[in-house]
Amino acid sequence: MFTLTTAISYVNGAPHLGHAYEAILADAVARFRRLEGRRVLFIGGTDEHGEKVASTARAQGAEVQAFAGHNAAAFQAMGQDLGISHDAFIRTTQERHKAAAQALWARLAEAGAIYLGKYEGWYSVREEAYFTESELLTDPATGERFTPGGTEVKWVEEESYFFRLSAYTEDLLRLYDAHPRFLQPDARRNEVAAFVRGGLRDLSISRHKSRLDWGVPVPGDANHVMYVWVDALTNYLTGCGYPGDMGDRWPADVHVIGKDIIRFHAVYWPAFLMAAGLPLPRGIFAHGHLTIGGEKMSKSRGNVLTPGDLLAVYGRDPLRYLLLREVPHGQDGAVAHVHAVARLNADLANGVGNLAQRTLTLIHKNCGAAVPKPGALVPEDEALLHAARSDLLPTMAGPMEAFAVHRALEGVMDLAARADAYIDAMAPWVLRKTDPARMASVLYVLAEVIRCVAIALQCAMPGKAAEMLEQLAVPPGARDFAALTQSPLQPGTPLPPPQGLFPRLTAPEQSA
Repeated sequence: MFTLTTAISYVNGAPHLGHAYEAILADAVARFRRLEGRRVLFIGGTDEHGEKVASTARAQGAEVQAFAGHNAAAFQAMGQDLGISHDAFIRTTQERHKAAAQALWARLAEAGAIYLGKYEGWYSVREEAYFTESELLTDPATGERFTPGGTEVKWVEEESYFFRLSAYTEDLLRLYDAHPRFLQPDARRNEVAAFVRGGLRDLSISRHKSRLDWGVPVPGDANHVMYVWVDALTNYLTGCGYPGDMGDRWPADVHVIGKDIIRFHAVYWPAFLMAAGLPLPRGIFAHGHLTIGGEKMSKSRGNVLTPGDLLAVYGRDPLRYLLLREVPHGQDGAVAHVHAVARLNADLANGVGNLAQRTLTLIHKNCGAAVPKPGALVPEDEALLHAARSDLLPTMAGPMEAFAVHRALEGVMDLAARADAYIDAMAPWVLRKTDPARMASVLYVLAEVIRCVAIALQCAMPGKAAEMLEQLAVPPGARDFAALTQSPLQPGTPLPPPQGLFPRLTAPEQSA
């Protein structure tokens, strides 16, 4: 079992393009693993408790549960619109999740990792986190304090349960040293290790009901609800069947998260699991943010793009390809219409789409609308077929393992470009008159390359790749990676009339 998760989305607002990117990134890896023949458990969900959700709902005059449910439905709809292949979708208001969170709490309490104390300090409602004086920034003009992320803080004094985080400092450092791939990219691991080496304080993990009653009740204490991050992080266990038998579903192979929530996942979460005596996830991948004009998307800046905005312009599969291809490994990626149009036209309309259209049109007109029968193959044919059937998957495998999906797709497009050069060099439209048998061989080689390209692109563009495979009459049972070498096209197979897959785009008048 390959278990893959994304961070669950906070429902204090509607989905934005950053949520879409994370879901698409994880979905591409999940689909790749399925194409390899692996069993996959892909978990997503929504984070519905906490002070931000409660305060936003009340500010809008809404009942909190109804507000959370409305926004959770928007995230589920986003997943459907983007073709996200979740195997489990966890809402933290579900009873099964509350049972999992309370079971984890009870396990921590039994281990002596929780105690009741009093918290005094600066608290950010927006970031759902406490900050020390040394962590805060001060406006020299007003004297107001704010977090490094620019959010307001307020002084809070309240009774709270604490997790003995400080007791796990050395255990966490040993984890990072012994398993350098536990947190990727390397820069993020170094950042987290430096934070832990600076000293860990015990962590407040509850809120008193006099201040917040929207949360999972603390077992055995009706006056407290769980801190949202204890509740939220437990969703990964919920999706695997906790507190029942999780079988081979846990530990997760990888948590896919944004770089802004590394501390919760790479410090607090493994410490909770260590204390509870549960296996740790095998890895965490922290991706960058999508930026508009060099700035992270933010509702307060008014520069948020919704998935619907770009779906309407580009369509589902081109949008998926665009985000996967344009965002570098673990780094921020810029979104701009003019660059998007250039990328999609170059790679899809003029690239693989044009290659498929040219080849299939020639087959339809000159080979009786059926897969041509090849004759003796020349070295150029053999080399291109080997690149498609045998070299393509290894070219993609390393980058996909490292979540460098843009590099994997680059490898696919390189193969398509090589096939484009081949068709120009072989000129089957000339061979039609001078050597029809050779033309048939060339067109067969090209059709085989397109088949392999389409199989490879299923992880990024499942819909368009399926259309390409249908135009080659490839049956559904011959579309996994094993089929690259085991199920070549059968000469004489009737083919449907070719249809264009990727129309050329023009940049919208508005720019982003």
